[in-house]
Amino acid sequence: MAFPRLSGVYCVKISDLENKRVAIWGYGREGRAALAALRWRLPRQDITVFCNEHEAPALLEMEDPNCHVETEVNGDKLAAFEYVIKSPGISPYSSPAVDAALHGTKFIGGTSLWFAEHPHERTICVTGTKGKSTVTALIAHLLRSAGRRTALAGNIGLPLLELLDVEPPPQFWAIEVSSYQTREVFDPEVAVILNFFPEHLDWHGSEQRYFDDKMSLALSSGARTVVLNAADQRLASLAIDPMCVRYFNHPDGWHVEENSLFRGEQFVMDLRMIALPGLHNRINLCAALTAVEALGIDAVPLAANVNLFKILPHRLQNLGARDGVQFINDSISTTPHASMAALDSLKGMKLAIIVGGYDRGVDWGAFADRMAVDPPKLVITMGQNGPRIFERLKPIVHKSHFVLMEAKEIEDAIRIGREVLENEGAILLSPGAPSFPRYKDYVERGKHFAKAAGFDPDMISAIPGMGVS
Repeated sequence: MAFPRLSGVYCVKISDLENKRVAIWGYGREGRAALAALRWRLPRQDITVFCNEHEAPALLEMEDPNCHVETEVNGDKLAAFEYVIKSPGISPYSSPAVDAALHGTKFIGGTSLWFAEHPHERTICVTGTKGKSTVTALIAHLLRSAGRRTALAGNIGLPLLELLDVEPPPQFWAIEVSSYQTREVFDPEVAVILNFFPEHLDWHGSEQRYFDDKMSLALSSGARTVVLNAADQRLASLAIDPMCVRYFNHPDGWHVEENSLFRGEQFVMDLRMIALPGLHNRINLCAALTAVEALGIDAVPLAANVNLFKILPHRLQNLGARDGVQFINDSISTTPHASMAALDSLKGMKLAIIVGGYDRGVDWGAFADRMAVDPPKLVITMGQNGPRIFERLKPIVHKSHFVLMEAKEIEDAIRIGREVLENEGAILLSPGAPSFPRYKDYVERGKHFAKAAGFDPDMISAIPGMGVS
């Protein structure tokens, strides 16, 4: 049975695809997981894979007579299929998808396939513009510290379909969900929405559609409990049954006061003793603790276990020192607000920050306002929007007493940082912008920064706790 969803996404079981005209669109990790899952359950099913020319040889080497490869995609070709399993990075609002949908093609995703196969699992789904990976990993960490077998998967780096048949099954599933996947989630036990800043507008088409897609996790997924950030005005104003909502970052719930963690009026612990850097990560901890309690588990005795939590790579990750300079990798930062949060977490340090990347037209006015009153020693701009950021900051340089420089590559930025810092303090990569087209993703960008600074790039990217344990 298929259940229609908003934006043309459907939830079907793998068995529903048998003897249907089925295609997979996109052959990244999600696409590969989808093909493997279908082959496991439907070994003789005809499947067409739409991929690029670089991916095609690997598919052809499989010598699968029932797998057909297409390197050109358009609405007419997609319309030849009853179901298309679409990779998350491909927008359902793009012309080929819209054209095919008008001809009856039903688009599904790996996430919706997994949820259709696991309707009774205890799932905690986390989304938000920033912090969702950290919060999802924190939830898994806290549940495991309570002795609960827990899966950590989803957009964090492990497609759900790679965990299609897990034995023994976990008690809980901590699942990160991007805005590309929120409409594919069905009946989560807990839905967590952390914050909202305009992002991915090229995929969603508009800020309002991005907001609507994000909020679908709270408003149309069937979530039994919704966890929201009370300090985010757009989230706090959502029309949700108050009996179904738990707020964090609120005096009545889990919140932070200076360096102390509270649950309501109850003091829980001194946050100066934990390794999570920055106020934003302390708020992330509040979100995770609220989600755990939404499952009916007392989180107070679990809070201290955060001391054993390892910071995720590319998120204010201290790589170490080289010749007197610390190197901090915050490549995950794709908004100016994220860069400002990184600076807040490193107050008091002699600091150089590297900003800039793909130019999607985001306003850097708030960042400039911050530089006017509390700047680091040095700001280095680079990337497509580097010149625009540079011009935005240029008028305030002399009055605010910081150095402003431009760089072509990360190697140049590091050299400039060393010279201005005089080989002391820290160089922070916190771009505030997406990585493409220069890099395929923020991981590749972070690895480049690590290598340029003199560290092993392959040693910094593993996410602890991925999978089931």
